[in-house]
Amino acid sequence: MTSKTGLEFKVGDAVVYPAHGVGKVAAIETQEVAGMALEVYVVTFEHEKMTLRVPTKKAKTAGLRTLAADDTVSKALTTLKGRARVKRTMWSRRAQEYEAKINSGDLISIAEVVRDLHRADTQPEQSYSERQLYESALDRMAREVAAANKIDKDAAMALLGKSLSAKKVVTPAAEEAEAA
Repeated sequence: MTSKTGLEFKVGDAVVYPAHGVGKVAAIETQEVAGMALEVYVVTFEHEKMTLRVPTKKAKTAGLRTLAADDTVSKALTTLKGRARVKRTMWSRRAQEYEAKINSGDLISIAEVVRDLHRADTQPEQSYSERQLYESALDRMAREVAAANKIDKDAAMALLGKSLSAKKVVTPAAEEAEAA
């Protein structure tokens, strides 16, 4: 994937930056930093109205990557259909783990967060922080699925909703019966 000049991405490529999600390479510039010439990718994120400059030589270690491949997207959608795996630890610790998974930029990890925090209509209401993490993960996942499948975000949300509705719902009573 690396070209002769050592660049992985071209202007116009859709890329994923772990902490911000899907962006587009707007330009490749050479900037002078501390008296040294530094080549950078200029990545724009429309949804956050933000521009990020990533040194081309550090792009891989910074986590900048191409969009998820079709097989990764289908694995992520299959993950959504799975059963929620909620650990019996304090919420603050689980929240940190969820946040780390979201910021990892890995589509499968983000799908796990969406799966674990998704609530069906028959389940109890989420706390504010749970809802915030869920919406953040769902939004990040929807944007990448939309970009990877070349569909709009609403169509991606419908696709994710379809996978989540196929999920096995576990009520606390059913969980206790299964444990016994």
